[in-house]
Amino acid sequence: MLGTTIAAEHGRADLPGTAYALLVAGPAALLVRRRLRPVALIVAVAATTAYVTVGYPDGPAFLAALFAVLGALRTGHRVLTWVVVAAAYLTYALAGGFWPAAAHPSPARLVTVGAWLLVVLAAGEAARVRSAHFRELAHARAARERALADQEQARVEHRRRQASEERLRIARELHDVLGHHLSLINVQAGVGLHLMDQRPEQARDALTAIKQASAEALREVRAVLGALSPDDESPPRTPAPGLSVAGDPDQVSGLRALINEVTAAGLPAKLDVAGPAIALPAEVDRAAYRIVQEALTNVRRHAGPGAVATVRLAYGHTEVVVVITDDGAAPERKGTVPHGNDVPGAPAFTVGTGITGMRQRVEALGGEFRAAPGAGGGFEVYARFPLGGLS
Repeated sequence: MLGTTIAAEHGRADLPGTAYALLVAGPAALLVRRRLRPVALIVAVAATTAYVTVGYPDGPAFLAALFAVLGALRTGHRVLTWVVVAAAYLTYALAGGFWPAAAHPSPARLVTVGAWLLVVLAAGEAARVRSAHFRELAHARAARERALADQEQARVEHRRRQASEERLRIARELHDVLGHHLSLINVQAGVGLHLMDQRPEQARDALTAIKQASAEALREVRAVLGALSPDDESPPRTPAPGLSVAGDPDQVSGLRALINEVTAAGLPAKLDVAGPAIALPAEVDRAAYRIVQEALTNVRRHAGPGAVATVRLAYGHTEVVVVITDDGAAPERKGTVPHGNDVPGAPAFTVGTGITGMRQRVEALGGEFRAAPGAGGGFEVYARFPLGGLS
């Protein structure tokens, strides 16, 4: 059929080589459209324009140009596409005036071809807008997914940080509770062994103190570990240790009980309160109590026999200050690593877990902490807690 048409149009039995070359050039240009989109557009449109301008038989020669135009518009080459299509149309319409071999399209055909070109360009623009819209939706969806992933990662990090802080808090509480009560038990056990043979009736007091200290230690440990499984624990029956005791008009009754406890265990301790006692925020109250407890435990361990501890508690409008000093022998505390020593001329000392825990307690509440041996002996622990912004 194609041979008959060609013979009728050109008087030949077959198309010339130039026609075949133009028919092949358009599709061949599409092979490089992903890497060289402008080149593919220009070659495909030029080959199709040359084919129809010469007047070769109509057929699917325009398909390569159609795909090239739509692809170029969809990928954003708008100006180039419109310029190339306009140039091709003008070439097809005006070529007959200066090229005798060119076809002479009728006005109706020019209008038809121009209308189809506008339809193709409009379809390409619509495809471009639609593609851009889908890309924006994909980018927005990806951004939302990244935001959700970042939020989830932030929540995971927050939970991990909370868990780490809770473990640190529990470790500090256990250190203070066990260190204090086991030290009391150790002292009373030594007293009991010493009195067992000579004055067995007095050994009963030491055993009673051991029983009370161990029971109190178990109660406090149980309260601390209860935070690990709050669903399985009943509400605490006694308040957390603090400077005061709930329901007692004396705001430092809890601290006085602690002083009496260590005094009964063989460490003379005195309490000095300055300023009118006020109800402290719970976290400050508990931290101050634990610092006094840990400091007195350290005095009992390191200050040597005969040492006397003094606890000074100063209330202010905006802060509360706790100072624990002793007159023990400083050489027994001397170490090789000076850390946290703010007293000029004082000997160096090694910071242990207890001092580190006390410092962390104070700094977590925005306060100031110092712990250092004195130049003339003894040791001092200073903790200042601000009250502003706490409740």
